[in-house]
Amino acid sequence: MNLNTLLLLVLFAAFGALSLVAIAEHGYVGIFIHLFQNTAGWQALADLGIACLLIMVWMVGDARRSGRNAWPYLLLTAAAGSFGPLLYLLVGQFSGAKARHALA
Repeated sequence: MNLNTLLLLVLFAAFGALSLVAIAEHGYVGIFIHLFQNTAGWQALADLGIACLLIMVWMVGDARRSGRNAWPYLLLTAAAGSFGPLLYLLVGQFSGAKARHALA
């Protein structure tokens, strides 16, 4: 396992744990409700939305170049934010490792 894969696994696990605690304490809608209370929240939500859209555009291009299906990751990004790109990168790391071993 290389450093990139390890970093992605740690990031995915840490963000997953944080998300589980937040959902357990506030519910899925509760995570976002405070963002609608003032313009600072709207700005943060718009920023996250723009970032997710840019990442989704990148995922589509990368998936086409590498012969992968981006749809599951796009849907996950739309529903759960950073989990989509993190999982896309993780799966790419593991499938890349398989391909490297198959060529050896």
